[in-house]
Amino acid sequence: HLATSLPLPSERDHLRPRIDLVVFMIDIKSKYSLKNVETSLAHVDASFFLGKVCFLVTGVGRVNACSIETNAVCKLGETYCSPVLFCELELEGIRAATAQRLVRMLGICAGHIPGVSALSFVSLMRKSDDD
Repeated sequence: HLATSLPLPSERDHLRPRIDLVVFMIDIKSKYSLKNVETSLAHVDASFFLGKVCFLVTGVGRVNACSIETNAVCKLGETYCSPVLFCELELEGIRAATAQRLVRMLGICAGHIPGVSALSFVSLMRKSDDD
């Protein structure tokens, strides 16, 4: 299910399936995209940041067209203890690999991968302070 921003409309709460993973998409060519994500973050329950949120940054293939510093997005990931994935949606191979990563993350977050929890997964993805 897709939403352009949060909070989600409450009139369909009773029909909404359980949310296992929240992927915030940021178009690196649009400052509005980052602002929209930053505004939406306030509507996410704090417990989701324990392995059930990630940031997907698109448009990274065109460095000269960037409106957002990649450092700003990485800082967002650090602040919310959530992984940041960079991809170029216009390239088929990268798009397919990114989709597979997201499906794998969703499987972990939904509890379909035995022995791996969302919290343990995100701790594996985090960079250690010693790096």
